[in-house]
Amino acid sequence: MFDAIYLSRESEGTRAELRRLDDSMLLAGDVEVRVSYSSVNFKDALAITGQGAVVREWPMVPGVDLAGVIDRSEHPAWKRGEHVVVTGWGLGETHWGGLAQHARLPSNWLLRVPEGLSLRDSMIIGTAGFTAALCVMALRRHAVAPGDGEILVTGAAGGVGSIAIALLAGLGYEVVASTGRPGEAEYLKLLGATQIVDRSTLSAPGKPLQSERWAGVVDAVGSHTLVSACASTRRDGAITACGLAQGGDFPGSVMPFILRGAALYGVNSVVVENDTREAAWDLLKRYVNAERFAARTVQIGLGDVIDHAPQVLSGNVRGRTVVDVNR
Repeated sequence: MFDAIYLSRESEGTRAELRRLDDSMLLAGDVEVRVSYSSVNFKDALAITGQGAVVREWPMVPGVDLAGVIDRSEHPAWKRGEHVVVTGWGLGETHWGGLAQHARLPSNWLLRVPEGLSLRDSMIIGTAGFTAALCVMALRRHAVAPGDGEILVTGAAGGVGSIAIALLAGLGYEVVASTGRPGEAEYLKLLGATQIVDRSTLSAPGKPLQSERWAGVVDAVGSHTLVSACASTRRDGAITACGLAQGGDFPGSVMPFILRGAALYGVNSVVVENDTREAAWDLLKRYVNAERFAARTVQIGLGDVIDHAPQVLSGNVRGRTVVDVNR
């Protein structure tokens, strides 16, 4: 038996509850993990509150990531007692996720927790940090290098944004942070941002082409913010899109792409080959200090998750939310 957040679909919408479940209810997989920590991401909050079409199989245990200890393995590559981290692969969407004390998973979804990181550290970084790393890797593949110019990070006080700032700064980039929380300015500068801009300068409709400024962009916001970022990206610059906090629409123009040669990269953090995952986690281990984020990380118990989810959607939660599933 184990405790989990359990989502069911009813006529009036999604029902979220903390339930005691039997191990026999777990989905297919050749490795079983005793979960120690998970987190509450924007996608998790959408699923728990019934907003957005996140859940595709019912009933569902949400949680797009987890960290824990292998309890049983039918695969020779994995041994009981090993510390593992899992992000994406449909967790919380098509396969029961991390907001539970127990998980059964396909062995090819697992990664060993990088040396030097604790289980809790791996969830402080979590899906948000992994996504940030994928964005930075895309900029680097495009040959956007330190010294080429300013890199804009939108949604800077959120999980993806804050870790992207730390990672970019650690790599030597000049980072400009966009946020609607002026009280976070000093924190964002501590992470490595050299300048703070108010999100209102990007979030309203603007001209299809604006003054060239950004050598690269990490955008976790979408909608008009992403359009404005594209409109101000320099010739042959690159924009990475990984979120939709403002909206999933793209009310923009092709002009930045055909007149300046800017490139827009979509970043999918769900289905990613393991060699890319390992490279991303290696980058995070080397350039992101999880302890720096610990003071700004909200830690809650499994029983707090349902009430916490609406706060994530309303933007009232800064940084990361880690869930101790055994509390």
